[in-house]
Order: sequence, then C-alpha cells, then structure tokens
Amino acid sequence: MRRTAEGSLKKWFGGRKRHPLVIRGARQVGKSTLVREFAAREGLVLNEINLYRNLDLTKAFRSLDPERICQEISDRLSRDVRRPGSLLFLDEIQAIPEAIDALRYFCEEMPGLAVVSAGSLLEFALARHGFSMPVGRVEYMFMGPVSFGEFVAEADGYLAELLDAEKLREGLSETAHGRLMELVRRFMLVGGMPEAAQAWLDSHDMVEVSAVHRRILDTYVDDFAKYAGGTDLALMQGILRTVPARVGEKVKYVRYSREHKAAKVAGILDLFAKARIVCPVTHSDAGGIPLGAQERPEVRKLLFLDVGLMNHANGLSWSRLAGMDDVELVNEGAVAEQFVGQHLFFRGGDFEFPRLHYWLREGAKNNAEVDYVVEAGAEVVPVEVKAGASGSLKALRQMMLEKRLERAVRFDAGRHGVQHVPLGEAGGFELESWPLYAVGCDWEKVGSGDVRGAGGGRGGRGR
Repeated sequence: MRRTAEGSLKKWFGGRKRHPLVIRGARQVGKSTLVREFAAREGLVLNEINLYRNLDLTKAFRSLDPERICQEISDRLSRDVRRPGSLLFLDEIQAIPEAIDALRYFCEEMPGLAVVSAGSLLEFALARHGFSMPVGRVEYMFMGPVSFGEFVAEADGYLAELLDAEKLREGLSETAHGRLMELVRRFMLVGGMPEAAQAWLDSHDMVEVSAVHRRILDTYVDDFAKYAGGTDLALMQGILRTVPARVGEKVKYVRYSREHKAAKVAGILDLFAKARIVCPVTHSDAGGIPLGAQERPEVRKLLFLDVGLMNHANGLSWSRLAGMDDVELVNEGAVAEQFVGQHLFFRGGDFEFPRLHYWLREGAKNNAEVDYVVEAGAEVVPVEVKAGASGSLKALRQMMLEKRLERAVRFDAGRHGVQHVPLGEAGGFELESWPLYAVGCDWEKVGSGDVRGAGGGRGGRGR
C-alpha cells in the first residue's frame, strides 16, 4: 500500500544536513514496509538488520563506534554497508537500547551514511534500561495508521481524486457522496492498520479482517510481557481492554482500575501514549496560538490507536454499523469522534510531534465540551463531530462567544456547507460543515467557499 509518508522519507534522504532518522510509531503501522518500499523505488541498496534477531550486536553498539558497528553488520550481510547508494536500516531498534544512543555518533563521524531505524515501544525499552532519546543529532519521524485518503486511493482511484477541499466545496453528486460515505463506514470497521486494510482490499472478507485485528491486539499483550512483570503486566492488559470503551471520555483513573493508585495507572497510560497505543487529547484554554502554551496536561481524554481496532475490541459488527442511518453513524458512541480524531492527531506532518487538544469548561451543574481545537495558521479553530442542527451546538456557541472566535468546523454525515450562526449582540460566527470523508483534506484553509463572507443557509450542502 502506497503511503504518503514515503514523500517525507524522500525529503529526509535528500536533505543537505541529514541526521540519522528514527521512525516512531505503534507496532504494525507499517514502519518497516515503508523503508523497504522507499529503498526499492529509489534504487537504493537496502542493508537491513533486525536487532531483535541479532541481540549479540549489543557489545558493538555499546562501543558507540560507528566504524566497528558497520563492520560487524557488513560481516553479517556479506557486503559493505558503507558504500554510496545504500541505506542502513536498523529495524526493531528498541531491542538494543544502546543502538539508539549510538545513532548520534553516526551523525558526527559518518555524516554521508544514510541511517534509518524503526522500532515500537521505544519508551518501554528506554525506561527499563535508563536511557533517554538522543537530542540534536537524530531526527524523528512519526507514523500513524493508514489514513482514510490512503485507503480510498487503494480502493477506488476515481473517488480518491474527489477528496480535494475545493472539489468538495463545489459540491459532489449524491452518488459520489453516498459511495464515499459507504467507504467511511467500511473504514470505521476495517481501520487503518495496514495488514487489516490490505486484507479487506484483497478479499472484502470481514472475518479475515477481524482475525488480523485479534492478532494485532494479542501482539501488544505479548509485547507488554517483555517489559513488565507480575502486577504491572496484569494492569497493562486490563487498561488495554478498557481504553477502547472509554474513548472520548475525560480520564478518571478509577475507571481503569479500582485496585491501583492513580499514579500507577497514570504512569502506564503515559507509556501507552508514548508508544502510540493511545493518543492523548489534552485540554487547552484555547485563548490563542500556540494551543500547547495554554494546555493542562492533567485534564485529558484518550483516543485509541485506530478506529478499526477500537471497534473490534468493543465488539461492533459490520451488520450493526451498516444498519445505522447517517445520524446514528455520527452519534454512535465515540466511533466518529475516534475516526476524525486519529486523523487530526497527525495533521501537523510526519516530522512534527503529534498532538491534539480539546476545550472543556466544567461548571457546578453543566459542563461544556468542544470535541477538538486545532491551529490553522494564526487561527484557533474549534472542531465538532456532530449530526444535529446548529441550534444544538451549545458548547460550541459558548466557546465561540467566550473566545471571540470567527470560524468553527463541523464534521458530519452531510455534504459541504457554510452557515452563519448568530450569537445575539456578539454577532455570530461562520460554521463550515464538512463530510466525514473530508477529514484528510485541506479543510482548514479558507478557499473559494469564502467562509468568512458566507451568509445564512447551508451553502454547498445539497448542491
């Protein structure tokens, strides 16, 4: 499956001051496959070595001597890995934490050698061995699951060409909209784990997809056993089972375990977040840019790694999902919120640390929450995932009034449209509605739809 991250890898490889690269992401999101396919397309000699299967290289990496390390690897691969036109790929780098520390010396002593590494649960391994991630001499690339756009590109090239913000503003036909919404439903169950997505693209067999989901979740449980024991292992397994059912809820540690102290649960959730098994969505006061300067890390909700894995863990079947009408689809538990959120989480780009915020106002009687808040240039843009009419957006109205914002975005099951939402004497704001399948487009840019100048009505919806 062609991944857009391949373009970022090409940019890194051609950089004037290239540092060793660490591709970070959860297990089985396609990190190793990305490197192999990139090397093949660029005509590079791929010198790949799996450190989990070569643990006896620990002594060489512990020396922090790039020449010695390269010689050891060359002897195993029967070719000189230092030759021009080659790529040294250290896979499963977390298996030898000393290798992570050694990367900085490749930057200083072998700047001409392209070195890329990939690993899962890096923070688990580093915490266990007392290492920290090197800073300043290593680049990081962050990889998530297959996006909906990548999924559609493999499933139907014609429909993939319609996933463009300007085309969506102009308006799609009912047929095209219906077909894309059907793929959204399918993606919500299949998800973006590459093996699961490919299984459906090859067979259209949800039984086979479900088997892939089960294997992936079992693999995560097996991984925990390598880095934890006894009580910690049982707690990790329990939390992994609980998170999918708590997606979108404000984190309260007692909901994950009544038998363990909050600090213990918080520590494991933090490890899960670093390993990308969960994606934290942190509260920000959202008074301006950057949102991170106004966040409260202790107030957060969680997304799971992938919507398909989430629905498998929660037992949601295709017959149930297919039987929902559009309103039910958007309002069904946290399914649509997870779908939109996992795309927004990585919207900053492959080399930006992924993060996402939401807005919460807690009162004595009533709470107000806006699903997500993002930065769009110099703007703060609230994002809601809703199917109801604008009049029901109580929390959004409250935030727009309090923060004096001009524009908000809503993802729902309808087609694109723009409307002016009045706020009494405060005037009002422009609410731009996008179909769920637009989440990967450049929807944050104000374009030919002239969002700021739109009047009443639903704009392009229904055209």
